[in-house]
Amino acid sequence: MQLTSPTKEIQMTLPEFNNEKLFRQALTHRSYVNENPSYREEDNERLEFIGDALLTFLSGEYLYQRHSEMGEDQMTRRRSALVDEKQLARFAIEIGLDIRMRLGKGAHREGGITNPNLLSSTFEAFIGAYYLDTQDMDKVRKFVRQMFDSVPENVVETRSTVDSKNRFQEWVQANVGTTPPKYVTVQAGGTPHAPEFLAKVCVADKEFGEGKGRSKKDAEKNAAEDALARLKKRGLI
Repeated sequence: MQLTSPTKEIQMTLPEFNNEKLFRQALTHRSYVNENPSYREEDNERLEFIGDALLTFLSGEYLYQRHSEMGEDQMTRRRSALVDEKQLARFAIEIGLDIRMRLGKGAHREGGITNPNLLSSTFEAFIGAYYLDTQDMDKVRKFVRQMFDSVPENVVETRSTVDSKNRFQEWVQANVGTTPPKYVTVQAGGTPHAPEFLAKVCVADKEFGEGKGRSKKDAEKNAAEDALARLKKRGLI
């Protein structure tokens, strides 16, 4: 998959880490750990969890401060475009994480260094590790904002209009209430290097849709699309 896109000219370098173990962990995919039983350090999945939360917050803050004219719905769509899988994969490539990722041989043979899901997950883990290393949100904010500044407005606008999770959330807010949709995702098959995930989306404990995908994000997107399709079939949208 081609991940290059028009971006503003920026000069980004990897920030220095005090704790090299954290940096190494951020780059270590579970396939590497699985293929090296003697390796005693963690993979990057827990760091990915932290990084995802940080990027969601920082992208929302970024848009809130930069665009006083925007309402909640528009900011939600743009936030999704700034931190979706393809965009985070591009960020990872821009700072050289693709050539630094530690993958198992199988994942590497299957094109792991160009896989948008692995790249975006590594970028999230990197942000989580950087925060834990510095314990300084201002440093993380400065670094992330440079990345966001590199994304042209027209790219954000074009991609934000097609996000199914946001469209479903907007419908929920307008027709159900303030409780956001909840996605429950589990691995449902596939191989260690190419897993398949199943996601279900619920609102107030009521299931609205389900979907499958090669990544958790794809499965959740497909679950949202299924929910929208069901609503359309019932004449609710």
